[in-house]
Amino acid sequence: MNDNEIVMTKFLAILFAICSGLAIGNLYWAQPLLVQIMDGFGLPAANGGLLVTATQIGYAMGILFILPLGDFVRRKRMIAIVMVLSVLALVSCAISPSFIILSLSLFSMGIVTISGQIILPLAGDLSREDERGHIVGIVSSGITTGILFSRFASGIIAGFWGWRSVYVIAAALNLVMVLVMIYVLPEIPAKNKFKSYGKLLASVFTTFKNHRSLPNILLHSGLIFGLIFNIFWTSLTFLLSADPFNYNTFQIGLVSLAGLAAAVFGVGIGKLQDKGLSIPALGAFIVVCLVSMVCGFAFSDSIVAIVIVAAVLSVAVQGVSVLTQTRLFNLSQGERSRLNTVFVVNNFIFGAVGSALASLLWSLGGWSYVMMAASAVSVVALIVWLFSRSKFKYADESLDN
Repeated sequence: MNDNEIVMTKFLAILFAICSGLAIGNLYWAQPLLVQIMDGFGLPAANGGLLVTATQIGYAMGILFILPLGDFVRRKRMIAIVMVLSVLALVSCAISPSFIILSLSLFSMGIVTISGQIILPLAGDLSREDERGHIVGIVSSGITTGILFSRFASGIIAGFWGWRSVYVIAAALNLVMVLVMIYVLPEIPAKNKFKSYGKLLASVFTTFKNHRSLPNILLHSGLIFGLIFNIFWTSLTFLLSADPFNYNTFQIGLVSLAGLAAAVFGVGIGKLQDKGLSIPALGAFIVVCLVSMVCGFAFSDSIVAIVIVAAVLSVAVQGVSVLTQTRLFNLSQGERSRLNTVFVVNNFIFGAVGSALASLLWSLGGWSYVMMAASAVSVVALIVWLFSRSKFKYADESLDN
């Protein structure tokens, strides 16, 4: 059987979205639980940041060293293996007797909970060209929902049964999902015949030489998703926990649900790519980012305005993410997993810089500095878009030919 014989149905796209959302959600269960976890081990709350760091480092390693295998091995088997390993890592988190064991368990879980990033390029492979944007939008919306749901649900679950119960439930959900995926996912042959794993990894870095528009795709995503998204959401916690709001963790979590707007609208955003409107749409979403950041600066005392800004920004960021990732998958049919590796690592690096900038900007000048910096990044992204249009059009014309 080859890829062309496999039909991407809406049911399969939704299943991919659920599986991807659950996988990415594993990275975020711990974030609202850090204080409770540290109290349980009798350690200072500040040490909890090391758990997040361990998870992120593990995830980066998994993306860089495992994800490219999606272009090398049978993906049904690969997805099943990493999902089973994720279940084992989650169980290890639940029963960890010490902070060190928990850190190692989260690090291991980060390495293997990459099934969502294997599934996303797979969805691009199985989709018809005229509906690829729509399918990628559905799966991408599942990832967004998974991030928001895990942060919100873990705090509620831990409030009733303690932090370990979160990982027990997560392990059970992942186990059910891996059984469903094994049953539903079709057998898909490997796409490439590399002679060695080393050559496969080396080929990740040659993608820049092979695809003229790739740097522009990465820059758009890095500036909007990596910098602006992380600057805003990291700083929003600082804003809402201080005067005049003084919100607790649960209230801040409720505000973060405004980001679900991105998941709802993200399902249809990919259709803009399918209709050949991706270049103007990309520029429009960047302008919306800029306007929302200006509004965030102007109406920082109103919680209603902040929720609206958070929702609008989330939709705009999701728009940029879906359109850039769909364009990425259109570059090459045989390199999608490696292209996605470059894409995710790029976002990870920009995201780390964005989170660090948020803390620095907040300490220097509070919310006003954060919003001014995010607005400046939006302007830079708009300039990049203006100078990228010709390269994107060239790539589109090459694809048509």
